[in-house]
This record gives sequence, C-alpha cells and structure tokens, in this order.
Amino acid sequence: MKKKNTKKESSLKHPQELLGALKARFEKNMSRHKGLAWAKAQARLEANAEKLRSLHEMERTGGEPDVAGHDKKTGEYIFYDCSAESPNGRRSLCYDREALEARKEFKPKNNAMDMAAAMGIELLTEEQYRELQKLGNFDTATSSWVKTPSDIRKLGGALFCDRRYSTVFVYHNGAESYYAARGFRGSLRV
Repeated sequence: MKKKNTKKESSLKHPQELLGALKARFEKNMSRHKGLAWAKAQARLEANAEKLRSLHEMERTGGEPDVAGHDKKTGEYIFYDCSAESPNGRRSLCYDREALEARKEFKPKNNAMDMAAAMGIELLTEEQYRELQKLGNFDTATSSWVKTPSDIRKLGGALFCDRRYSTVFVYHNGAESYYAARGFRGSLRV
C-alpha cells in the first residue's frame, strides 16, 4: 500500500485561484472590513507564500477565510474563518494532543491544537470569537473550540463557543470530548 504524501496534499498549486476566491469574498462582505483595500492585503499575501498556504488550508477545510481586521501598528491584515458554521473539515476533534492521548477508546482522528499548528494558524480566543460574532451570525447550529486559558486546561477542561438565541455563549467540556458539530475556527495575521 502506497503511503499518502500529506505534504503534497496541502501544497498550493494554484495561488491565483485562491487569491481570486479571497478577493471575491472580500468584496462580497465589505461590512467585515470597512475602509480596507484588497490590493494591500493581496500584496502582503503575494509576498508571503507560507501565509498563503495557511489560507489555502483554511479554505480547503471549509473555513471561508476573510479579512476581519487590520493592525495599524504592524500593518498586518487579520483573517478569521468566516464560514456560517464551524468549518466542516475541522470537526469531530478533541482539544489537544494531551486530550487525544488520554482517550482509551473511540479516539478522534486528530485534535484542534495540532491541526491548527499544522495549518499555520491559531485557534480564536474567546475575545476574537466575540469580535467575529459582531461581523455576522456564526455557529448557530455548531460550536467551535477556542483557545483555553492554561489554568482551565491544567484541570482537564477546555472552552468552546457558539451563538444561540442571538447571544454568544462560552461553555466548558472535558478537553478529550469531541462532537460531530464541534470544530474550531482560526485566525491568521498576514
């Protein structure tokens, strides 16, 4: 049996196609980034192939990344996963490697923290998740792991968020838990 080359799978073969999709999403959702110009974000992306690969991974796994902010101090554009629901290609994951290894049976295929690191992105923090929710209604039928403070994680827990009843909720669960309707959303600074 031939071993799958995962590095090749995640390679970016058509960067102009990705840039075109990102530009179309940017223009379709101007309320997410008022006062920002796509040309400047694109120039930064074209100058950084690794960040472009990370956006490709966000797109490939169903995240629909879009510009959600701009850091005036650094000049960086901030991309968030803006899919209506938690990205479909990143669901059924426990929180981190420690949680994955602690499961004795029925282990998920991966964990959110390792998958995000492999993609070159960060899990949204609770604060970033709340910022995202100001841009639209996200996770009305799913939920997303968020970066969990170390004091909670040391006790075995992890945090996730969703939007129900026009309100953003933050919950806790054992870090080893996983559900078909829970994934994670990421952020990327370019």
